[in-house]
Amino acid sequence: MLTGSGLRVEQERRSDRSITRLECARTAFVGRTLRGPVNQPVFIGSFAEFQRIFGGLWQPSPLGYAVEQFFDNGGREALVVRVTNAARAASLKLPAGDDTLTLRALRPGTREFLRAGIDYDNIAGGADGEFNLIVQRVRSHGTAQVEDQEIYLRLSVVPTAERYLGDLLAASDLVSVDGPIPRQRPDQTLDPGSGLPIGYVSSNTDGDDGAPLTDYDLIGSEVDHTGLFALDGCDYFNLLCIPPVTREQDVGPCVLLVAARYCKHRRALLMVDPPADWHTADDVLRGMRNWSFASEDALMYFPRVLAHDKLRGQFESFAPCGAAAGMLARADETHPVWGPAKTEGAILRPGYRPGCLVTEDKRERLASLGINTLQAVRSSERLGMAPRTLGVGTAAAADWQLLAPRRLALFILNSVERGTRWTLFNDSSAHVARLVETQLREFFEELHGDGAFGMRPLEESFFISVPSASQMVIGFAAGRTGELHGFRIAHSITGSTVTPVSLNRLANRSATETGG
Repeated sequence: MLTGSGLRVEQERRSDRSITRLECARTAFVGRTLRGPVNQPVFIGSFAEFQRIFGGLWQPSPLGYAVEQFFDNGGREALVVRVTNAARAASLKLPAGDDTLTLRALRPGTREFLRAGIDYDNIAGGADGEFNLIVQRVRSHGTAQVEDQEIYLRLSVVPTAERYLGDLLAASDLVSVDGPIPRQRPDQTLDPGSGLPIGYVSSNTDGDDGAPLTDYDLIGSEVDHTGLFALDGCDYFNLLCIPPVTREQDVGPCVLLVAARYCKHRRALLMVDPPADWHTADDVLRGMRNWSFASEDALMYFPRVLAHDKLRGQFESFAPCGAAAGMLARADETHPVWGPAKTEGAILRPGYRPGCLVTEDKRERLASLGINTLQAVRSSERLGMAPRTLGVGTAAAADWQLLAPRRLALFILNSVERGTRWTLFNDSSAHVARLVETQLREFFEELHGDGAFGMRPLEESFFISVPSASQMVIGFAAGRTGELHGFRIAHSITGSTVTPVSLNRLANRSATETGG
């Protein structure tokens, strides 16, 4: 169900109540596409799905390239939010005697091809105002390759009718009524050749793709759930990519600030692209002097990526967010997020290469600023270097300056928050609270067994307190010996909250010694 705060709560009925380990690299993309639903997060599992739903690569927008590079470099799960700027939907006009019934596509743009058919089959002659309507989305004008279809039987233009046209089309996923509904039912659509009532009327060519996006379009509205706030409609994501507005125009600083704040709220990480004019490591070092954005909930990979542009037929430079996110997803297949801190996992797939070479000394200097370096090949001489977040020097906890501990924390919090939502649909008895505590203990013990907390003994790896069935306090090992990262998780009908809490070291020791 959708709660008042816009959070979607799903009741899960599992006999064991175990906490499922969520994916760690489900990546959300926000930007401009050729076609597709607007301001709705759509889950896709391949670039072929992106092509089918959103139209594939499009030169005016880098988003399609970022999605392609994500899957090419190992990505598995993506969410795509299409954003538009003054785009207009095509109209479809159906004659109705001396009047016209005008429908308009719900999805704007020049690549939304619809057609509609009207017939009176199985409608008695005295059934005034009734008709059948078929609306189809086709691959392109003039083809019969149907991608989607809606059939409405015995519609009526009479406002008091049970199956009034205006009421039923209000729930359509393809069209809406544009303007007044004529008093006379629409004419049958006839086949031009035979004159039989089996033809279709195609949508007009008055659709428009709109203008390039602005920062305001990308940010959108928290109230209306548009722009990046359209992601309110999805359960969870781990990484957020907002590719450049155009090939030449970077995302503005206001977008980065809002997106990082949103990621913090959603327990995700923002993939920040280096500015287009950072061509070399020296450019980065100079640029960072005036770089004002910092966040433990964001990360950056440098340099840009050189990849073959299928539309232009040559290698082009692209922002690296999609390729880097795919690379992280690929690394998760062989190593958990808490894997070795010093890794050379930032290796691009064949066919992709970094836009410039970064020497070892410059690579270390970039890392000290929180910037990770993409590599084309592995090297036995290259020093392992722990990937960083952009929270270097500003993070609330020292651990959050490093990518692996930050991803581990977000993985734990997302898994626990989602895995304990079932308490909303149960009473708040002490019995339920004990079930939650058992559930949490098993989850953390399994993580400990898998090495998530290093060499720490079990009793020093985590802390659990469940004062009520819908509230719990958890802690898990920090980088500094004897310290725990603490969080309070609370569930209510208005949504779930996760807030940091301070855990006293002595209290932690006492709790864990008693079995916490």
